[in-house]
Amino acid sequence: MTNEPIKIKDLNTENPRWCAGCGDFGIIMGTKRFMVDEQILPHNTVNISGIGCSGRASFYFNTYGVHSIHGRAIPIAMGLALTRPELNLFIHSGDGDAMSIGGNHLIHGINKNFNCVFIMYDNEIYALTKNQSSPTTPKGHPTNTQPVGTYLDPIFPIQFALGAGVSFAASTADWMPNHLTNTLKAAFAHKGFSFVHVAQRCPHFYPTNYDNKTSDWFSFLTHENGIPPDKRLADKAEVIEHDPDNKGDGFRYAQENRHYFRLFYQTQNKTRYDDLLREDLKKTTPKSRLEILDGFKI
Repeated sequence: MTNEPIKIKDLNTENPRWCAGCGDFGIIMGTKRFMVDEQILPHNTVNISGIGCSGRASFYFNTYGVHSIHGRAIPIAMGLALTRPELNLFIHSGDGDAMSIGGNHLIHGINKNFNCVFIMYDNEIYALTKNQSSPTTPKGHPTNTQPVGTYLDPIFPIQFALGAGVSFAASTADWMPNHLTNTLKAAFAHKGFSFVHVAQRCPHFYPTNYDNKTSDWFSFLTHENGIPPDKRLADKAEVIEHDPDNKGDGFRYAQENRHYFRLFYQTQNKTRYDDLLREDLKKTTPKSRLEILDGFKI
């Protein structure tokens, strides 16, 4: 350890391996910029990822990392939150990893509200398995598993998170470096389960999705307690005032077909499971291993 400020190069490991133009490059770099701006120490940080294209993320930070089981990054992170509360926890999960095989863990992670930043990489497709329908694939979009078009309406991640009772829900995009970094700063400052949805381009398998060259299809929602619009796009896109304390309006915006990049909702009034357990531990009388099960009916 040194007293030198953390720089981007200090967080680099090997060169990331994704398809050319993949939005994951922007998410990783935006996360590193945030870590440098906030001087997040690598030795106090753990990046945990699931399976999928985003699963590689934990390899590309010079921090502690866990490339975990498909859909199970959240329970692994919660174990760390309970035993090592001083660590900075970042969970990297794709739309399939988070909303399909990991959907049950996402519900309970949100409900337990343990302290972490959950980054959902949403390219609306299973890309690692070569163009299969994912839970967020738009209805009618053709894929290799449903070539005539995806049959079902997609799950909308922000709606899902708000419905599950999340204490922090925000949305940003891989091609908006300023907005992405500011979103992660707000998520990290929040105490609880911070759900960050990232619109992520997949030019190889879904090149028509998320047109990063135009701005007429999305709006920024901003507030003095929210997240400012991306500096590069603030004068090119619609900007609307929205108070993130207003959960009802957050739901309304999340249900619209238009894309909104912003802090949808935030509250510090939700109970944290990790805090509750630590408080209980303080009141617990130490017991021998033989006595631990005495209070249970077996």
